[in-house]
Amino acid sequence: MGLHIATLLGLHIAALFLANLALCYGGRVYSRHHAANTGNPIYLRIFPIAFLLALTACKQQPEQAAAESEPASASKTAASSIYQDAVAHPNRRSADHDRDAGRQPAEVLAFFGIEPGMTVLDLFSGGGYYSELISIVVGPEGKVVAHSNAAYLGFVGDEFEERYADGRLANVEVLMAENNELELPGEEFDAVTLMLTYHDFFYVDAENGWPKIDGPRLLAEIYKGMKPGAILGVVDHFAEAGSPRETGNSVHRIDPGIVISELEIAGFVLDGTSDILRNMDDDYSKSVFDPKLRGKTDRFVLRFRKP
Repeated sequence: MGLHIATLLGLHIAALFLANLALCYGGRVYSRHHAANTGNPIYLRIFPIAFLLALTACKQQPEQAAAESEPASASKTAASSIYQDAVAHPNRRSADHDRDAGRQPAEVLAFFGIEPGMTVLDLFSGGGYYSELISIVVGPEGKVVAHSNAAYLGFVGDEFEERYADGRLANVEVLMAENNELELPGEEFDAVTLMLTYHDFFYVDAENGWPKIDGPRLLAEIYKGMKPGAILGVVDHFAEAGSPRETGNSVHRIDPGIVISELEIAGFVLDGTSDILRNMDDDYSKSVFDPKLRGKTDRFVLRFRKP
């Protein structure tokens, strides 16, 4: 008899669970179950407490879901606004705006996770297109270190001087360091960017101020300078899969497999990839400076983290 009652009790509790669950999602099973069991004294004793608990659970579920989803949604909206506002900033040069369509900077910086207050190193920053955008995103509480060298200054012409004239970017510090001479402070940066420059690790033109880069040494220096958890963002031009490193010297492209392998060997962890700069009409056999391709190449976007 005791076993029979225990069995019935177990069945009723299980049925009650399903009934109360159904109550949260429409009440049909609950109605049928309740009609079939209104004469059972065990059920009547259990039901009031369970019913109240079920109602409480039903009430809490949507509230908890809303509490969890709202901050994420708000954060996404706010972040999107930060990057779009940076691109639309009225103080940016008209020549920079002309490049935006091909570079999609708002999407790239959002993917990398650049945020207000960060300290960011823009390595081989060239004329500073991205350095300025990052400086707007990180804001007055943040800082950008725009690295360049003599060879890049010769390549970009007047752009560098125009960008930094009269201290127009107050939160940007220019760091001049030639190949193989870069020295960074330890654990200084929240993020480092390599924008269309990783292939230059394999470019050699010593006569014009670009000696061969010691890649492992440079990556070790970058790693040292980053805080734990910091971001390393890489954008570069696709080369054919399996292409040798020498494409960085010949057509200024690089196989992303090489980039991933070398950065993982250096201790970085691949954290994400993006197709936002893909162009399947690109011809990988041609230089990125080909007039028909310049600014329109197929590019990979990789996000790494320092563990």
